[in-house]
Amino acid sequence: MGQYSKALSFYEKTLEIQQNTFPSNHPELATTYNNIGLVYDHMGDYSKALACYEKTTEIRQKTLPSNHPNLASSYNNIGSVYQTMGAYPKALSYLEKTLEIQQKTLPPNHPDLATTFNNIGWVCHSMGEYSKALVYLDKSLQIRQASLPSYHPHLANTYNTIGLVYNSIGDYSKALSYYEKTLDIFQKTLPIDHPSHAETYNNIGSVYQTMGDYSKALSYYEKTLGIREKILPSNHPSHAETYNNIGSVYQDMGDYSKALSFYEKTLEIREKTLPPNHPDIAITYNNIGLIYNSMGEYSKALSYYEKTLQIQQKSLPSIHPALADTYNNIGRVHSSMNDYLNTISYYKKALQIQQVVLPFNHPSLATTYNNIGRTHAAREHYSFALQYYQNALKIQENVLPSNHPSLAETYNNVGEMYRLTGDCLTAQQYYNKTLKIQEEVLPPNHPSLATTYSNIGQVYYAMKKYERALSYLEKTLKIQSISFPSNHPSLARSYYNMATILKGLHRYEDAVAHISQAVNIISNSIEPNYSQVEKYQEYLSELSAISSGEKVHKKTISEQ
Repeated sequence: MGQYSKALSFYEKTLEIQQNTFPSNHPELATTYNNIGLVYDHMGDYSKALACYEKTTEIRQKTLPSNHPNLASSYNNIGSVYQTMGAYPKALSYLEKTLEIQQKTLPPNHPDLATTFNNIGWVCHSMGEYSKALVYLDKSLQIRQASLPSYHPHLANTYNTIGLVYNSIGDYSKALSYYEKTLDIFQKTLPIDHPSHAETYNNIGSVYQTMGDYSKALSYYEKTLGIREKILPSNHPSHAETYNNIGSVYQDMGDYSKALSFYEKTLEIREKTLPPNHPDIAITYNNIGLIYNSMGEYSKALSYYEKTLQIQQKSLPSIHPALADTYNNIGRVHSSMNDYLNTISYYKKALQIQQVVLPFNHPSLATTYNNIGRTHAAREHYSFALQYYQNALKIQENVLPSNHPSLAETYNNVGEMYRLTGDCLTAQQYYNKTLKIQEEVLPPNHPSLATTYSNIGQVYYAMKKYERALSYLEKTLKIQSISFPSNHPSLARSYYNMATILKGLHRYEDAVAHISQAVNIISNSIEPNYSQVEKYQEYLSELSAISSGEKVHKKTISEQ
């Protein structure tokens, strides 16, 4: 933060001298406005950055030919800020102006064209237009492959961006392949502790995290941390990013206390090094809010989301997609508190923003439809819930690959509605669609697979096919025992479900053993849910009484 302030002070003194020396449209003034804009950009003050870039552009439009390279540079900077601010159509418009100039003035294989194609690909990726993104990134790649040595860092950057797109569309093997190409170039051309190595390890870790391979994800994030700790000061913002990512893995693993510890390290660095209204601080508040929500500390969760919202409302446009994400998160807290009127209100705020700024088939819209559907489901408004789930499904089937994990999640939600309305056969069909995708794209011990096996087991239980139900719950427990800590609440829930099935099979002693496990786990979980503890203890008492009664009955029969 101190370096930015010094740079800003220097450039502002320069500007003051130039304003007293040069006419108002002198090219030197344009350069200084541009430099001040760059500083504000790095500080996260995007409205001021944009104002400076626009002054630069205004001078250059008056003094330079319409196809001058410096104008292309100005349009590119404005486009970049609009992208960061979430104004994707405006960003695309300025980047297309950049491209138009470059295509008129540069040879077809010029590196600057590759950079612009890469930037347009980024914006298309941000808009959820993944196929368009890949088209532009492929153009960037073709130029760089034709004009650069095979191990040039710019090639690595394009491979990296393509990897990000494949990660977003759920094609994890391709994402890893492109990240490994990136890493191969960096390993051959850069020192072993170069920051680019750290960034690539970080991206690979992100893929493994999404795939549910948490040990590999942590391994790569720790490689990132190892490099950054060697070469950067202890309060560098890059450390904050790594701590944040490690925290998110622990969050996914259900180890909320460790996750919170890493998020607090992230916050400590960002509050020291960034302006108080920087979007990255808002992201950190948001993540801490997620943890408190998962821990059932809803008032604390809301407090952090409100902090997130305050920053975003000051630093971002009122229709920025990040605001929609925050409204979604606040809605989830109200849902956890069974405050469904506020839940729907916040989800609809999110939806209003997304419908204005995103394409009609953007995946984020599907996420919000799913959220609204879950709220209706919680209120037992199953027909409304099904309608929103089908809206989500329509988008996802249109824009995502047929084996994308988000599709699996929505198929699961639709299946749940059919199960709850007693249509077990249709529920089973949707759960099987979920399972088919997950078995194809996820590692065999991914927690989502465990959930699906459990859901299929619940269908068989409802159909009184107890042996089939038991076999699926055993698969669930096997995965959860590997993937989760021994005191994770999901394990308790699975032991509880097993106990209900074993009761149906009249295996009362086994049922008692399983519900006892559930009580033990839920009582010793990281954040015990006491209403759940009470529920499980009551069921233990019920099953113990049945088991004791059966033993007495058997003993009486044997004595006759």
